[in-house]
Amino acid sequence: MKTLRQDIPAGLVVFLVALPLCLGIAQASGLPPFAGLLTGVIGGLLVTALSPSRFAVSGPAAGLVTIVVASIETLGSFSAFLTALVLAGLMQCGLGLMRAGRFISLVPGSVIKGMLAAIGILLIIQQIPVAFGIEGDAGLAGFASGATAFSLPAILVAAASLLILWLWTTPLVKKISALAWIPGPLIAVLFGCAATVAGGRLMPETASELTRIALPAFDSLSALAAELESPAWTAWQNPSVWMVAVTLALVASLETLLSQEALKKLRPQNPPPSPDREMFAQGIGNLSAGLLGAMPITAVIVRSSVNVSTGAQTKLSILIHGVLLLICGLWFSDLLNAIPLASLAAVLLYTGYKLATPQLFVEQFRMGAQQFVPFLATIGGIIVFGMLAGIGIGLVTQVVFSLYKSHRNALRLTRYDDHYVLRFQQNLTFMHNPKLQGLLAEIPENSVVIVDHDNAEYLDPDVKAVLKDFGDNADKRGIRLSQWPVAVK
Repeated sequence: MKTLRQDIPAGLVVFLVALPLCLGIAQASGLPPFAGLLTGVIGGLLVTALSPSRFAVSGPAAGLVTIVVASIETLGSFSAFLTALVLAGLMQCGLGLMRAGRFISLVPGSVIKGMLAAIGILLIIQQIPVAFGIEGDAGLAGFASGATAFSLPAILVAAASLLILWLWTTPLVKKISALAWIPGPLIAVLFGCAATVAGGRLMPETASELTRIALPAFDSLSALAAELESPAWTAWQNPSVWMVAVTLALVASLETLLSQEALKKLRPQNPPPSPDREMFAQGIGNLSAGLLGAMPITAVIVRSSVNVSTGAQTKLSILIHGVLLLICGLWFSDLLNAIPLASLAAVLLYTGYKLATPQLFVEQFRMGAQQFVPFLATIGGIIVFGMLAGIGIGLVTQVVFSLYKSHRNALRLTRYDDHYVLRFQQNLTFMHNPKLQGLLAEIPENSVVIVDHDNAEYLDPDVKAVLKDFGDNADKRGIRLSQWPVAVK
């Protein structure tokens, strides 16, 4: 009860941030807006109750939009996708029980940043046609060819919404306390609503060009139940369903654990939340989302950071946000139906830009090829081949670069007159043999060779064989050996 003064305002602000994002992410995924609200409710109530974190807010994530769209297209129906989501939830529960959360540290930062940047780019590509008022399946192809007519009202609403989102990040607005606590996305959506209502009264024909969301009204429990879609259980026999399930489980878990790591820096908890318990909670959430006809759930850093910055002290703030989303979806559908898709597209365009800012590319470039090349490989792989394949390409590229760097610096030969010092910087395997043989070949006759192998606790048998061959022939070449790491005749 002592924390109500902080938790109630925090929950209200998180709700105001989450509302347009839940609706926008559902719209971007080609799903009914109610699916987005339902996902926010499940994340805000069920996942929060099970999560070990006091501050992490879970719900639909913009980062999974491209996966949802591609998966539904591949599987042919939303109900088949829900089957994959149920399986993904079970996989996440299994990963949590197996304590797999600690393996998040094995994913290189270049691959993680590349994944987020690729998601941002795909989100921008997907939402540009919506911002220009292009409907149906024309998409980006119709936009690029100019074959599809644009909607001037949609363009104006989207442009004004983007301007509002930008203004809300400037010091001018942040200095005004009365405005600073109101989320920019909410203002952008409210502007779109005002444009829809005012335009409908002043210029009905023009306002009709603004496509709006369509949220059903629920006058009974049967109407609510009719809106919920069930999984197609027979789809489990389709191998593509399992591939989608694995992709959802891995990417959702990765995004959740990354959000938890980022949240630790904003508001440390003692003891820190268990990543394994968090993964299990997310698994239960996605299992429930699949059963009820919702969208994939992850912990999301944007809503979590808002929760922390507004002074939340306990889970109550997140629970309040979940209850408000539920109330809004059940009893305020008429109000939400005034929101134009162009405003939601602007919110998602801005979200995509924040995931793939030019500054991120500059930072990765300055870190050198070892970071920049895997970063680009991950982006290109995800855009061309899909999320799971792209992450795999990024991981392989990073491993190749790391092996090359490790191989290059593992051995070093230094000359001091007729003395040569061969230093082993690390443990050596058969992969270091070409480098080792090349350095040994540089040593001339009548030299003294000293081996510094204090940093190497292990030498592969193949490495020992190369060293032994060199030692066996050393006397014939007048080479004296010192501190030789293997027995010499």
